[in-house]
Amino acid sequence: MNFDLTDEQRAYRDAARQFAIGELAPHAARWDEEQYFPKEVVRRAGELGFCALYTPVADGGLGLSRLDASIILEEMAAGCTSTTAYITIHNMALWMIATFGSEPLKAQWCPSMVTGEKLASYCLTEPGAGSDAASLKTVARRSGNEYRLTGTKAFISGAGSTEVLVVMARLEDEKGVHGGAGGVCSFVVPGDAPGITYGRKEQKMGWNSQPTRQINFDDVAIPIGNRLGNEGDGFKIAMRGLDGGRINIATCSIGTAQAALDQATRYMTERRQFGQTLSQFQALQFKLADMATELVAARNMVRLAAWKLDSKDPDATTYCAMAKRFATDVGFEVCNAALQLHGGYGYIKEYPLERHVRDSRVHQILEGTNEIMRVIISRRVLMEGANEVIR
Repeated sequence: MNFDLTDEQRAYRDAARQFAIGELAPHAARWDEEQYFPKEVVRRAGELGFCALYTPVADGGLGLSRLDASIILEEMAAGCTSTTAYITIHNMALWMIATFGSEPLKAQWCPSMVTGEKLASYCLTEPGAGSDAASLKTVARRSGNEYRLTGTKAFISGAGSTEVLVVMARLEDEKGVHGGAGGVCSFVVPGDAPGITYGRKEQKMGWNSQPTRQINFDDVAIPIGNRLGNEGDGFKIAMRGLDGGRINIATCSIGTAQAALDQATRYMTERRQFGQTLSQFQALQFKLADMATELVAARNMVRLAAWKLDSKDPDATTYCAMAKRFATDVGFEVCNAALQLHGGYGYIKEYPLERHVRDSRVHQILEGTNEIMRVIISRRVLMEGANEVIR
């Protein structure tokens, strides 16, 4: 095994780092304070290909591996967690359209989404369907050559400011409403389609540079050609998207934690107490050592999961769940420890630590809570012979 990055991966990493330093980090605190969604900066990311990292080249994307994408997103998250997290959601939605959409549907949406001219939201969660995604209630009623979409989606990133929605809904036809995971379909819906209304912008603990709203669908007409895959494929499509989404959000935790660790290291060499710098206190040295060790372990876990997904390993879903659970927990703890090392200064907005803590906390909840990740992992581990395979 070779853990070194290739020359190409280093080039992508360096480009992403420069983008983060120049376009994200200088403005992240203001975006957070003003709750401003920097769509113009997302478009500049699109100019570099960062809005279509693993979208196939044939559809205008960079066609990178999930491992390559993780390396890029980690650097961007160090600049602004919230904005990068939105970019990962857009990447996921675009990949779903490019992978499962018809040629006319791809021709309609992919070119403008690749550049970031048009942005996407991913609509799975509902007020009564969070961790239990298969229990969603939004219905798509088949009516001739179209579907009529009715229902409500909740906690949707970018909602109200994006042009395209990838929506999961339950099929209803002459047989009635189809239950279970096999009754779910996936659709591409214009964000301004008649019958769509948006709720108020949620006031959140973090992730303030992207809006979050409820979306209501009232008998929204959707052409049959806007369906992704076949009828009943929606849940499978959603879960395939979430495998990559879990790697993405774990990566955002790593990038944020690295920024926090870097800040804490600088602070410890500058701040003096009792006649010496904080870096000379062994207890604090040990804390820094633990933070760095756990962060490296989390990074390697995420990159292993990305490699498994790229390799189409049959246990990729388990590895993605492991990586998401571990990296988001570690990322939050490293950010929290970095704040603690700053003492009272860590609690004020002059320093970025309190924002890192707020922005990274939600990573333990979304893309499947870490409790659900444990369910996924334990179910696989309890299968006969699993521990000979997953080790």
